[in-house]
Amino acid sequence: MRDILRSEGRRFANTVIWSWHGWRAAWASEKTLRQWSVVNVLSAGLAFSIEMTAAERGLILALGLLVLAAELMNTGLEEVVDYISKAEDPRAKKAKDCGSAAVALTAIAGGVAWVVILIG
Repeated sequence: MRDILRSEGRRFANTVIWSWHGWRAAWASEKTLRQWSVVNVLSAGLAFSIEMTAAERGLILALGLLVLAAELMNTGLEEVVDYISKAEDPRAKKAKDCGSAAVALTAIAGGVAWVVILIG
């Protein structure tokens, strides 16, 4: 049992380290990640400065994090596509455009939540 706990602890620690490396790499190269991070800080500040329920605040904060997650996945997708080939290909364009659309839809979801909370 002790070996299993030690092994799982190491695995978790590695996951944290690799995730941090991914965040730092994306932060260094992706202006959009930095922009969405600023939007998230502003959104969180607003969520804590106006009256809303804990569930509403949780929804706003969670959707903000999902925008960042979508941006990270889009960054990874773009890196893989560019690694495979720099040649222009309609499939590569489609993959990158779909990744971008996923970020946009996630951001729209956050915006919709804000609108519904503010007018509701």
